[in-house]
Amino acid sequence: MKEVLGAVLPISMLVFLLNFTIAPLESEVVWKFIVGILLVTFGLAIFLIGVDIGITPIGNMAGSYIAKKNKLSMVLLFGLILGFFVSIAEPDLHILAAEVDLVMAGTISKYAIIIAVSIGIAVLLVVGLLRITYNLPLYIILLVVYGIIFLIACLSSKDILAIAFDASGATTGAMTVPFMLAIATGISSLKKDRKSSEKDSFGLVAIVSTGAILGVLLLGLLIRYNEMSAVLPSVLETTKDSVRIGERFLVFLKEVAIALFPIVVIFMFIQWKSRTLHKQAFRKTIVGILFTWIGLVFFLTGVNSGFMLVGELIGQKLIQLEIPEIIVMIGFLLGVVTILAEPAVYVLTNQIEDVTSGYVKKSVVVSTMAIGVGIAVALSVIRIMVPQIQLWHYLLPGYMIAIALTFYSPKLFVGIAFDSGGVASGPMTATFILAFMQGITRASEESHNAIDGFGMIAMVALTPLIALQILGILYKVSSERKKRSNGKS
Repeated sequence: MKEVLGAVLPISMLVFLLNFTIAPLESEVVWKFIVGILLVTFGLAIFLIGVDIGITPIGNMAGSYIAKKNKLSMVLLFGLILGFFVSIAEPDLHILAAEVDLVMAGTISKYAIIIAVSIGIAVLLVVGLLRITYNLPLYIILLVVYGIIFLIACLSSKDILAIAFDASGATTGAMTVPFMLAIATGISSLKKDRKSSEKDSFGLVAIVSTGAILGVLLLGLLIRYNEMSAVLPSVLETTKDSVRIGERFLVFLKEVAIALFPIVVIFMFIQWKSRTLHKQAFRKTIVGILFTWIGLVFFLTGVNSGFMLVGELIGQKLIQLEIPEIIVMIGFLLGVVTILAEPAVYVLTNQIEDVTSGYVKKSVVVSTMAIGVGIAVALSVIRIMVPQIQLWHYLLPGYMIAIALTFYSPKLFVGIAFDSGGVASGPMTATFILAFMQGITRASEESHNAIDGFGMIAMVALTPLIALQILGILYKVSSERKKRSNGKS
């Protein structure tokens, strides 16, 4: 609870500060936000406990089971099954796919997006597992995959480009990331080479997230569609009193149960085949699954009941000030404080500290990610206010820099950086910040609601790639200096 309060309080304090100064809110909205804070805090705490004692052990079991079989056919089969079902059950993906269905006026359906993304995830998960099993260099795989992505992107429309890169961030949500990280750790832990095991524990999320991009880009080439013309519904229209918190809670209770079901089936199958866990450990894992379920339900209910409404209202009120510098600065601050409340960020940073035995500090990684995400949100605000700036103006040079840095940054940090890109764009970012951007978009006369509504998640997924690889280079320089000074002494 102490850790979670430290994560949620910064964004809460910033919202209250804006409320009492330049963006006053109605008292009813403020009370909804307070209820949202309570639900998010309680839900996030329960969720993190559930992940620790439930989801992570299942992922470790799955990784170890695949590695012990030591058969290429098993890696391929389990990779495809795990990738498809874990992805198809990710709540964030369903939210994005529903928005795409709406703005495309049904030309590309929600289920077409979900299936395309899930197939892409499944195929690239197989590639990621093969990399760990056969010690293939991560940066070479990323170079090849992103090369293919940019070739296909040249043939795609700007609408599909934004959706594809957003899908990459939406797929790596609070459910998928802990499971993927645990699979990677489970396989890597059986290696005799400790340094190799450390490096291979990271990078799987990075490879898997590219599958979502490829899936949507290929879908866009196969399906003829109309240019985006619809307007996304305002959060204000979807958070009326008729949609009560209790109703939202029941909806998420069902959605999260569906999301967890494939993972439970996989767990039961592996336990039946391997008998890895004794009765006490088995019961503990089941309790962990229940904690994950309840925690995520409370978290999503709080986020969707209070946070999204406040996010859009603040965006609308700020754009009315007609002071671009203040809007960009507040966008940066919101990006910084929102990333602190992302549940998957704590899962990743805890694993980084554990795997590196404290060499890479959790606080340093979180701070670096926060700065990167703050820059991403600020740049996204600028893109809305300056229509001449297109999303690819950011993504193309950004990914070129990120890939170039893979040749200079320590390989451990390359994996951490590319994993963090997917982790940063979780449910908090995809709700509060997305609503904030939609508020700015609707209040800005020159922007196109449908097109500008996408792309922000892609930016949030990009900037940590650069920020954390630069951090890795700084670690490398510092380590070399210490060696030289010790040599002289």
